[in-house]
Amino acid sequence: MNEEAEAAGALRVMVLDDHVERVSAVETSLVALGFNVVSVLSSASGLLHQIEQQRPDVILVDLESPDRDVLDSLAIVNAHNPTPIVMFSETDDVGFIREAVEAGVTAYQGQGLNPERVKPIIELAMSQFRSFESLRRELRETRSELEDHKTVERAKTALGARHGISRDEAHRMIQKISMDRNQRMPDIARTILAALDTEALDTGSSKP
Repeated sequence: MNEEAEAAGALRVMVLDDHVERVSAVETSLVALGFNVVSVLSSASGLLHQIEQQRPDVILVDLESPDRDVLDSLAIVNAHNPTPIVMFSETDDVGFIREAVEAGVTAYQGQGLNPERVKPIIELAMSQFRSFESLRRELRETRSELEDHKTVERAKTALGARHGISRDEAHRMIQKISMDRNQRMPDIARTILAALDTEALDTGSSKP
């Protein structure tokens, strides 16, 4: 996301709308409100390419009949380049709404895109997106820390078995190597496990 643009109020907006008259009014309204409309598309054709080229800060989607291809494209965006996405649709299909949210839609509006109400909706979507991303980041960090801990524990067990030492002694060994090499203990643990695996393979292959 372009934080400098956001701070200046010049968010880069991409609009995907197949209603010609409405999209013109929406674009005019967005520009008047200080937004930078970087692209206006009438269909999902070429959507991923446009997103890659334009790098919008927020995407507005209002299609008469959004289909699976649209949701698939939005899911790819969410997986590789998370971006706030607001979908406007008058459909009350609960299944479709759930799929839209799973595909990465940040805010779902059960009505058409209204030029007069678009600014507060964008602001709400940006706020929700920041909250979601913060939770995602915390989850990734927690998972990474847990995996690091498991790796160190496996290395301690492997060293204990290989050298006949206690887990505390193995911990101190890993800690000392970490300090000597100025590397994180989990990284040292991965190196140790890889070396022991290689050693075990070499030993196994040398047997008659």
